[in-house]
Amino acid sequence: MKKVVIYTGPICNYCSAAKHLLSKKKIRYEEIDIGNDVEKRNEMLRKSNGAKTVPQIFIGENHVGGYVELKALENKGELDTLLKD
Repeated sequence: MKKVVIYTGPICNYCSAAKHLLSKKKIRYEEIDIGNDVEKRNEMLRKSNGAKTVPQIFIGENHVGGYVELKALENKGELDTLLKD
């Protein structure tokens, strides 16, 4: 299974929803809180081509986007395929 990384921020309902969806599917992920970490925030901006909102979700080398995009992949049945090595 590909590595899943989610960049989150403080008091973020979409971050909570994304983490809940991943956990419900028993998908392990690495959470990076950019709330007080300028270096990690800049890393997220670089990797996401400047997307400033959280969450920003990455599966392997693929930038999924935020919760809405993650949920859309799940609804279309494409999330499981994307997770496979």
